[in-house]
Amino acid sequence: MAFTDLREFIAALERRGWLKRIAEPVDCNLEITEITDRVSKMTGSKNVALLFENVRGYDIPVLMNAFGSMERMALALGVDHIDKIADEVGELIKMPFNPLAGKLDLLRLLPQAQNAMQFPKYVKSGPCKEVIIKDKPSLDKFPVLKCWPGDAGKFITLPLVFTKNPLTGKRNVGMYRMQVFDGQTTGMHWHVHKNGAENWRAHKELGRDRIEVAVAIGGDPAVTYAATAPLPKDMDEMVFAGFLRKKPVEMVKCETVDIEVPAHSEIVLEGYVPVDEFRIEGPFGDHTGYYSLADQYPVFHLTCITHRCRPIYPATIVGKPPMEDCYMAKATERIFLPLLKMVQPEIVDINLPLEGVFHNCAVISIKKSYPQHAKKVMHAIWGMGQMMFTKMIIVVDAHVNVQDMSEVWWRVFNNIDARRDIVLVDGPLDALDHSSPMPGWGTKVGIDATKTWPEEGNTREWPDEIVMSEDIKKLVDAKWKVLGLD
Repeated sequence: MAFTDLREFIAALERRGWLKRIAEPVDCNLEITEITDRVSKMTGSKNVALLFENVRGYDIPVLMNAFGSMERMALALGVDHIDKIADEVGELIKMPFNPLAGKLDLLRLLPQAQNAMQFPKYVKSGPCKEVIIKDKPSLDKFPVLKCWPGDAGKFITLPLVFTKNPLTGKRNVGMYRMQVFDGQTTGMHWHVHKNGAENWRAHKELGRDRIEVAVAIGGDPAVTYAATAPLPKDMDEMVFAGFLRKKPVEMVKCETVDIEVPAHSEIVLEGYVPVDEFRIEGPFGDHTGYYSLADQYPVFHLTCITHRCRPIYPATIVGKPPMEDCYMAKATERIFLPLLKMVQPEIVDINLPLEGVFHNCAVISIKKSYPQHAKKVMHAIWGMGQMMFTKMIIVVDAHVNVQDMSEVWWRVFNNIDARRDIVLVDGPLDALDHSSPMPGWGTKVGIDATKTWPEEGNTREWPDEIVMSEDIKKLVDAKWKVLGLD
């Protein structure tokens, strides 16, 4: 089921008992963060989305923790379970490799592929145009959060930042935090590796003095998720959102910049980023659980605001896991596993543990076929897009359940010889990594916890694992209820 907008998603959450309305007055300065942080770390039915309806000093409600569980992530993307999307991706990427003998399967998949490619639909207007402010637009009207005590100020944390490449005209949509400096300017947290930063640099290389930018806040949750997805370069995030929604994203032209945005957004900020203006941005309490340091970043200048009547302001907070962003990352882990397996077919499964906050740890199981196979996988992963930031890669054999970290650690603690099985390499690291000796790069580690073969230098006999015989297992299964242990 595709949601038309954020409001339909909120209604669906409420019908399922997954949303709590907060009528008590609250402050967007730290207080909303503390409430949301506590709720996001609760388990079961207590971990709910929060709609703060009475934010002091504002007449705009704030939505928090909307993606903060796997159940809510699945609902946001219109499925019962995230793996269903992964199955659809897996079916689609089979098409180029279908042999002629499988032509019936190919014919079956062609309509599916056509339905999957939901290109944006351009409309003349939309709900995001219900209010248009060109005369002295100001961010002061929105309840932007100051999340943590050490933050440099208020930050917009769920922005969909739209830019275009000046050479190709291709759209990019990314999610980059925006520190509010004043009513008309914010920081633009473009890391050097990001496509938004690449588009900004391309304008500078052409001798232009600025890049036009539009920022959409609030909308269909699939559109919001698409802005976070690690898509292949030049793949349109709005096409991917259409694939997730099973229907096109309606897009509308902005008022003061030559950019289209989702027509059902709650709020749209229009403006530009000069190519030669920088300000200190940060610190900011980040998803690592530490404050990312202050640094020089480009500046966004506001030229126009459009929004719905009585808009809803969605936001998120990041910090020590588990938090809402962890579940968005777990969705990415499942959805993009088929693409990972297409490039490296020996991969069986992958786990990005919540404590690794996306890029600090990846646990991978493989069908080991030759000596040093695990090391080949490590280096291949470090060569794939944003996976290059992975600080620790643990590789285990195919039968190991990578989702069970107790089993994984048992393999690591018992299977490795440090000299033989640990790999250290220098390379790029995420800009938010505070532990690296240099900004943006440092040392990464690979741990081969697979069974060591004789061909890999193991001169001793590798012992068998302790496993009970199948006959005894079946015997005890049959007696289990009689034993009174269930």
